[in-house]
Amino acid sequence: MKLRAECIPCLQRQTVQALRFISADESVVKEALREVMRFLLSVDWNVTPPELDYGVQRIIRKFAGGDPYAEVKRKSNDHAMSLLSCCREIIEKSKDPLKAAVKMAIAGNIMDFGALSSYDLEETLDMVLRSELTVDHYDLLRRRLDEASSLLYFADNAGEIAFDKLLLEVLLERRNLEVTFVVKGGPMINDATMEDVRHVGLDELPGVSFRTVSNGEPGTGPKRNSEEVLGWIREHDLVISKGQGNYESLSEFRGIFYLLMVKCPVVANSLGLRMGDIVLMYR
Repeated sequence: MKLRAECIPCLQRQTVQALRFISADESVVKEALREVMRFLLSVDWNVTPPELDYGVQRIIRKFAGGDPYAEVKRKSNDHAMSLLSCCREIIEKSKDPLKAAVKMAIAGNIMDFGALSSYDLEETLDMVLRSELTVDHYDLLRRRLDEASSLLYFADNAGEIAFDKLLLEVLLERRNLEVTFVVKGGPMINDATMEDVRHVGLDELPGVSFRTVSNGEPGTGPKRNSEEVLGWIREHDLVISKGQGNYESLSEFRGIFYLLMVKCPVVANSLGLRMGDIVLMYR
């Protein structure tokens, strides 16, 4: 999915928000914003939104002196983990535990500080569990799962991955799967990294291995829209992509189930949907 003009002010908003998280001095925020604007004016915009955001986030980390989202991510993981016992009980009592777990994983996608400034996780979980999916390819997902022996799972955000863990627990109970779980190889907004994987105990699940994709820095992994990642997709029976950022990067590929909440007008336009829609879509 190519960047649209609306993405540019969103990247500027991210700059200010990230530095506010660490209570940066106003002069630092303004200078970082100036550098981001100079960067945006100097590069080609005929790319996916995440590809442009890599450069913006490098500038943010420079002015922050590290990862400005580190504490936000820790709190997000703890918040999500505090709800897992209740969520497991809901799944166990559900007429269709797999669908309940899928919905929870989608609801967890609200934990996004790239597209949003705030959210209500409990309210979102309740709303998604009570609602019908706007795009509902669940029956196809269930059929493909029953035929699969390997799963490639692209994670999105910290906190959210606790609900991905719940979904994987249900999937692994249902079928013997070799799961490859993909996170960022370094800090990128509040995207999940291996540190977050360990925080929520996802690395303790049996049969799950891990790979990383690039955060724009050397040595962090391949780009999501690269031939190498396309090879990963082809070598797995089932592919799940969580969230808007992964959709933006992977949408040119086929054979992927997308699980996300629509949280920005650019993604809404690309999908032909509305803000707030709940999506389980196969392409």
